[in-house]
Amino acid sequence: MKTLNVGKVTEAIKEMCIEANHFLPEDMKHALHSAAGREAAPLGRQILGQLSENMKIAGEDMIPICQDTGMAVVFMEIGQDVHFQGGDLETAVHEGVRQGYLEGYLRKSVVRDPVIRENTGDNTPAVIHYAIVPGEKVKITVAPKGFGSENMSRIFMLKPADGIDGIKDAVVGAVKEAGPNACPPLVVGVGIGGTFEKCALLAKEALLRPVDQPSDMEYVRELEEEILERINNSGIGPGGLGGTVTALAVNINTYPTHIAGLPVAVNICCHVNRHAVRIIE
Repeated sequence: MKTLNVGKVTEAIKEMCIEANHFLPEDMKHALHSAAGREAAPLGRQILGQLSENMKIAGEDMIPICQDTGMAVVFMEIGQDVHFQGGDLETAVHEGVRQGYLEGYLRKSVVRDPVIRENTGDNTPAVIHYAIVPGEKVKITVAPKGFGSENMSRIFMLKPADGIDGIKDAVVGAVKEAGPNACPPLVVGVGIGGTFEKCALLAKEALLRPVDQPSDMEYVRELEEEILERINNSGIGPGGLGGTVTALAVNINTYPTHIAGLPVAVNICCHVNRHAVRIIE
């Protein structure tokens, strides 16, 4: 049995909130740089160059990559042999977000009630997803999600008869509907299967997979490639101003589902696909 003080969780999440809002993962940096070489439109290339320059300045001067520093989404993979002490785990997670957004001078965008709309002042609470896994480690992923792109995400409760063509049309249609509003170039997370809420979580988790790492399932990999091609043929382009790079990647996760259903979720993310990962042992 591994004993872990929740203070370590708070400290890690504080640091990760600041890190994720100032530095993109290496796969995203590479994807943006390489996209400039593929973009056919001169204006599109200019925009991609500006995005790369913005990313460089953000890291050097510790300025957030985007002014929307997002709502903190925290994924906790907790080893079943870990025992927490020193306080309540969920409180510790929220405290880490609070400290990170206050000490990092990050924009506070969370309101206490969805109707009354009073700002909490510290970007809490976070959205937390827990998973119990074998072992004595705790893996934490912090993914601040901006709402320009989050607002353009969609869920489709398709019929099984809609099949793979229905899936393609739903995903491409969602991206076309988003147009420039989601700040392309995009990363498109797709969840297929499960239930209404499970497919949405699958899509969110798909955004965490490196954009240079395709699915290890052949038909899913082919589906990712075809949907990405269709999206990039839409002409939306960088910044929504036209071009051939509307999306950097389409990542698809699947899960078993009911015989009567084919749930599909599309969680769109802008080029600032932020996440930081740490393992506490």
